[in-house]
Amino acid sequence: MGQLRQVIGKRKIFAITARAIIQDGNGWILFVRRNDNSEWVMPAGSIELDESIYDCVKREVYEETGLTVTAAVPFAIYSDPRFSFVTAYGDPYQMFSVVFLVTEWTGEIQMETNETTDARFFPLNELPSIPALYHETLADLQTYLENRAFILK
Repeated sequence: MGQLRQVIGKRKIFAITARAIIQDGNGWILFVRRNDNSEWVMPAGSIELDESIYDCVKREVYEETGLTVTAAVPFAIYSDPRFSFVTAYGDPYQMFSVVFLVTEWTGEIQMETNETTDARFFPLNELPSIPALYHETLADLQTYLENRAFILK
């Protein structure tokens, strides 16, 4: 993404991303605290050249948590123009995100990485302050789990 920004500057672009929802055995959700803006978020990031979207989610989860994804199921795509944002660096983009439910992983959570300052599982009734998008994603996960219906937004 950084290489693309060097060429196009501050023009709005599509950002193709993968996002992971990781639940522990209690149904708690893993969130990481970003080091650039201190927000609690789900592990996520942009796809790189010569990488599949599945490889992207595996890489991002590893980079942000230290966990190795061994199985994940895509359950939603977010691409609506209302999912337009500005990065912490002031770059505008419209998100095209594939959201994965990570069903199996190995390893131990790293509390701090190059991209994060904390990582923890939270119960659904005690979530940290998170962007509205993540509340919507959690509601969509519930719909998916109840109906096994893929979510397109």
